[in-house]
Amino acid sequence: MTEPLDRRTFLAAGAAALAGAASGRGAAAPGAGGTRLRLGAPITAPADDPDALARAHRAKGYRAAYCPAIGLDDRERLRATVEAFARHDVAIAEVGRWVNLLDPDAETRKKNLATVTEGLALAEAVGARCCVDIAGSFSATSWFGPHPDNLSERFFDAAVENARTILDAVKPTRTTFCYEMMGWSLPDSPDASLRMLKAVDRKAFSVHLDACNLVNSPARYYRSADLVRECYAKLGPHIASVHVKDLAWDVEMAVHFREVRAGLGSIDHAAWLAEHARACPDAPLMLEHLSGEAEYDAARDHVRVAAGRAGARFE
Repeated sequence: MTEPLDRRTFLAAGAAALAGAASGRGAAAPGAGGTRLRLGAPITAPADDPDALARAHRAKGYRAAYCPAIGLDDRERLRATVEAFARHDVAIAEVGRWVNLLDPDAETRKKNLATVTEGLALAEAVGARCCVDIAGSFSATSWFGPHPDNLSERFFDAAVENARTILDAVKPTRTTFCYEMMGWSLPDSPDASLRMLKAVDRKAFSVHLDACNLVNSPARYYRSADLVRECYAKLGPHIASVHVKDLAWDVEMAVHFREVRAGLGSIDHAAWLAEHARACPDAPLMLEHLSGEAEYDAARDHVRVAAGRAGARFE
């Protein structure tokens, strides 16, 4: 394990002071048309102009965004980003740091731990809802791939230790750290997430919900509404950010679920958004893994309709 990143923690704290309360996290108030939710996606816009970037999100109907790439030393850009996104009511949903915290190579593990710790410092600086990574994998061939020990107590203990180390290095007060759910690595269920929350035992450790990642059996595929209800019932107060996707079943001799654009699969998004509106309406819902702007627009439109059916809205 690495030592706490004192310089980065200091920089993050300084940027947070610049930000003040601009990125408040109160629940959205219900209005005409139902509970107001936050939706976001990657967009094409000038990344070096925070105000233009925030306005571009609103022009697409988004009130949430992935964190733009900003260096922790760039205090002016940090300040401008926080102010612009707050001015246009766009929440920064998450700082993604997609590396393997359990890489078999010790030097790579050390480097990856530093990368995620820096990501949490950035999330603190801009007031993002969370910094997110997967817990990792013991696989030597894929940073996120399956391995028989990814569901073991050894994996669980290592993931808990890493989360504590990252959180204790930054000591965030305005953001959280979380592990994205996976179908073949812990946490792989709502109960596994609850167990990890209790074991990490840090106020700033939260839940990143990706219900599609949990669909690893026909039962969960056919009963996606039951799955999301269980997730929100057990984890709702702890959810910081959510990925919204869809799944199709490619019929082969083995079970093969494939991510598709929202609306082209079998996930019950109306049930999903109804639960989200009830349990954690201000947690951002983020689209991902699509091929381009037209695909994101189509996914956005589908989710908007599903929100309407659930008695919620995004604008």
